[in-house]
Amino acid sequence: MTPKPSQPATPSTGATRTTLTARTPEDLLAAAAVVLGFWPTESVVLLTLDARHRFHARVDLPPPDDPVALAEVADSLLRPATRHGAGRVVLLVYTDDARAAAAAWTALREAFARSPVVVVEAVRVAAARWYPLLARDPALRTAGVAYSTDALATHPFLAHAVLDGRVTHGSRGDLAATLAPDPAGVAAVAALLAPAHDDPAHDDPSGDDPAEDAWAEVLVRTHLDAGTCCSDPEAARLLRGMRSRRVRDAAWSGIAPGRARAAVVLLSDLVRRSPPHLRSAPAALLGWAAWQAGDGALAWCAVDRCREVDPGCTLADLVAEALERAVPPTAWSATARDPGRAEGLDSA
Repeated sequence: MTPKPSQPATPSTGATRTTLTARTPEDLLAAAAVVLGFWPTESVVLLTLDARHRFHARVDLPPPDDPVALAEVADSLLRPATRHGAGRVVLLVYTDDARAAAAAWTALREAFARSPVVVVEAVRVAAARWYPLLARDPALRTAGVAYSTDALATHPFLAHAVLDGRVTHGSRGDLAATLAPDPAGVAAVAALLAPAHDDPAHDDPSGDDPAEDAWAEVLVRTHLDAGTCCSDPEAARLLRGMRSRRVRDAAWSGIAPGRARAAVVLLSDLVRRSPPHLRSAPAALLGWAAWQAGDGALAWCAVDRCREVDPGCTLADLVAEALERAVPPTAWSATARDPGRAEGLDSA
């Protein structure tokens, strides 16, 4: 869908749970940044308060003159909220453009009014002012209230996030940049690849070696246990092997339950050091691990990195489906190891 489908983040499903109690609009702005992992701009953000599987989502702000895109954005947020039984939600519209905000708010208000989901607070967030969209006083809706960006940057919610090991990036672009290629790392790995296997056209799954499957699984488990990343020779061998789905799935099976955060570190490093034609598998696995860790924004960035080089990757599609539907990581079942089996994502 254009604009991009909602980008959920599910902090309450990770290994470390953070409870944020918001009492003011400034608290809501800080909470949104924490749960998304970055400070949103030109966005619509949905925060659920009482869903069966609590989730939060972000979607790009649509153009004000595109009714189809406005309706799609409202629907992309309402559908998962309804599916997961959310009774109360908060909507935040981030933009300095009052016209774009008004168009988005009209579409959102009309869509949610036709549903059982109650919007308990709605705020337009501009560079230095917030505007209460539900305020009874039209003058307040127009004038807004000034807030301090410096105060937000030092908000207690941000401090709690740091203690929980969660990084809040300045923007989604900054978050995506954490997966940008490391030229020196890519060159080091590429130098270790045999010429025949370094040819992007070379991909012969018929040559799969069961010993390679076992090696990949043990390697991943060993690094997750130790909290370390692959050496250059290990990275080259693993990346080359993961062109076979069997080896990729063996590496995947090495990511034991409860090790998602460690897997995010391992796989992020591998993505940054991957030559383009070998980046699909580690990026797709990173998307899965980030989703399991409750970091939906990073999961989306990993899916994007995968699709840049492999638009048809079924594992990336499966992770994207989970994110779009706001499926909680607890719904993942063993059958989902086969991306062709939709029952791997339990209905919620």
